[in-house]
Amino acid sequence: MLVQKANVMAKQKAHNHSLALNSPKQRQGSRFEAHACQFLMSQGLVLIAKNWQQPKMGELDLVMLETNQAWSTLVFVEVRQRLRSGFGDAALSVTKAKQRKIIKAAKCFLQQHPEYANCDCRFDVVAYNTTRSLAYTVETGMDGDHSKVHGNDSNSNKAGESVSPYQPEWLTGAFMASAW
Repeated sequence: MLVQKANVMAKQKAHNHSLALNSPKQRQGSRFEAHACQFLMSQGLVLIAKNWQQPKMGELDLVMLETNQAWSTLVFVEVRQRLRSGFGDAALSVTKAKQRKIIKAAKCFLQQHPEYANCDCRFDVVAYNTTRSLAYTVETGMDGDHSKVHGNDSNSNKAGESVSPYQPEWLTGAFMASAW
């Protein structure tokens, strides 16, 4: 039942609420959010809302529902993309201040959507550590299929295997909300 409501709600949000993305950074961010959404849906999560905003509180990149036979978990997802550098990766860019904004926005979301009041909640981060040429490829939209990458970019995972630069780093339970 919650999954059916989630699907209807996502379709309504997509139809009623489209943001005008004017800058190249906004368009690039939107593409990474779309890729993250597809990735999470392939992992069994259901999209509830995308770019949900509450004025003066903040924005939630993705709100998703993870269900199994025993329980449902509402997952608030922050999507981050950063160029690889010596100053930390995309996941580390979710600072304590950003976490507080996401938590405030999540509380507002729950107040406005009491149908999810009995769900567990979790805060995840989907991070993309990219190179300049990958960021350019995404920004220019040369690639409609986000599973393909133009250029010779690759990085490696912890096992030393080559993975696509589009491969997200999914941090489940990346941070907690104290005094929820």
